[in-house]
Amino acid sequence: MLAPRIVLDFVTAEPFRPFRMDMASGRTFDVGHPEMVRVGRSSVTVQIRPEGQATAAERWQEVSLMLLGSIEPREVTARQKGESRHNGINEQ
Repeated sequence: MLAPRIVLDFVTAEPFRPFRMDMASGRTFDVGHPEMVRVGRSSVTVQIRPEGQATAAERWQEVSLMLLGSIEPREVTARQKGESRHNGINEQ
């Protein structure tokens, strides 16, 4: 389990850098913008859009901090920078 403060440090970093949250189940969430993640005391809520579906409705997914295995900055390519402006968070 990661403490909420660790996640908040990634969300509020100046300048913001995209990051990846890896869940214990193997699921990952790529966070491309700070406004698309909410950090609570025991959970994180992330906005996701089905990958490759630019017109699909976005939804929010709440995940327990108990199930968050790791969080790390991710390298962003020029193409992904353009996508992150549109998608924010991509579920993988």
